[in-house]
Amino acid sequence: MTEADPGAPDVAAMPFEAALHELERIVDQLEKGAVSLDDSIRLYERGEALKKRCDDLLRNAEMRIEKITLSADGAAKGVAPLDGDLK
Repeated sequence: MTEADPGAPDVAAMPFEAALHELERIVDQLEKGAVSLDDSIRLYERGEALKKRCDDLLRNAEMRIEKITLSADGAAKGVAPLDGDLK
């Protein structure tokens, strides 16, 4: 499916797994070189949108991860937000 394909799902609404699967399929098509130049450009543009979608979904997931905090004796005592700067 390409951007010009009216049956192509909206990238902004795709779940991570679907976006990644389509991105992998696009990369495979481009690597094989079996598409016209115009189709290659459309596939590349859709691939860029899919990559951004995957990156955004991963960044959001990282922000939601919680780490288990441990007491002095090593027992779990609760959760705290993930530390680290997200770029």
